[in-house]
Amino acid sequence: MEALLTSAALVALAEMGDKTQLLAMLLATRFRKPVPIILGIFAATVANHFLAALVGHSIAGVLTQTWFRYAVAASFIAMAAWTLIPDTFDEDAPLKAPTKAGVFVTTLVAFFLVEMGDKTQVATVALGARFDSLIAVTMGTTLGMMVANVPAVLFGEALAKKVPMRALQVGAALLFLGLGLWMLADLQGWFG
Repeated sequence: MEALLTSAALVALAEMGDKTQLLAMLLATRFRKPVPIILGIFAATVANHFLAALVGHSIAGVLTQTWFRYAVAASFIAMAAWTLIPDTFDEDAPLKAPTKAGVFVTTLVAFFLVEMGDKTQVATVALGARFDSLIAVTMGTTLGMMVANVPAVLFGEALAKKVPMRALQVGAALLFLGLGLWMLADLQGWFG
């Protein structure tokens, strides 16, 4: 349960103001079909984050040395800094739904590709390395993405005007920093 809840909270907060959230808003305003957009985001996230968690989980199983645990803790601290850098998205980039593919496939492909190398994908790799349950991490990170992106699809324009994105980014950064520092303290034996 800890893996699921931690993963969901970290990704939901890290996603605030992220380029994939901006993409969700853009898709919603361009296509005005929330159901296929939400389903496309869900499918892309499950696929992308399962692979990312699998990479993290596989690396953790092979590299059990202390230095690797320090590297995972450092990655969370680096994520804290990265979260403070606001993402931008080119709203003028062409996003026309191909006639045969439709809004779902357009969203699926665009979201999967934009998520590659994104901070939430990197966080998912780190979470996969940190926790033993690949499924719980994937479910948690997917839940976090949906918590952040479904409102962006449904209420994108109004939400962008009302929610202080900078405060959410700072909150996410503090959460990543806290997790990284907690892991370092645990490695030092400060918790007994």
